[in-house]
Amino acid sequence: MSATLIWILVGLVAIGLYLSWTAGRLDRLHARIDAARAALDAQLLRRASVAQELATSKVLDPAASIVLYEAAHAARQAEEEQREVAESELSQALRAVLAEPAQVEAVREAPGGEEAARELAQAVRRVPMARRFHNDAVRAARALRRHRKVRWFRLAGHAPFPMAFEMDDEPPTALVDRAGV
Repeated sequence: MSATLIWILVGLVAIGLYLSWTAGRLDRLHARIDAARAALDAQLLRRASVAQELATSKVLDPAASIVLYEAAHAARQAEEEQREVAESELSQALRAVLAEPAQVEAVREAPGGEEAARELAQAVRRVPMARRFHNDAVRAARALRRHRKVRWFRLAGHAPFPMAFEMDDEPPTALVDRAGV
């Protein structure tokens, strides 16, 4: 009788260790999501800031400056629920303003334009990477949270269900082609 009790106890300890390991893994995934979201927010803010600087630099024509400034301002000021839409609209404004290679060359030829174009090219190149890292972490956490053991034992605690960040992040081709992306 005591051997059976020992085996049951060993089994319960093993199950407890496994559940503890799974809960720790889920916690690390949620921490990874938080870090990736912070990096994504930083890259989105950088892109909007560089776009606003370009819009106010008097390098672009007035209509393009207004379109770009308003889209960048809206992206920076957007509430969380509207953030994806505002960031997508900034991507569309960047593509509209910098659609032609001649427009990008005009920006580069203006005083300080080479640096502004380089900074903007870097910013628009980093946003899709940061978004991909964030969404990969979300995908991994969602996959783990769908397992029965996580649901049955409530291993996720009260953590909100992770949401992907979906936006149009296609960069202006004339800008990134010239930058060597």
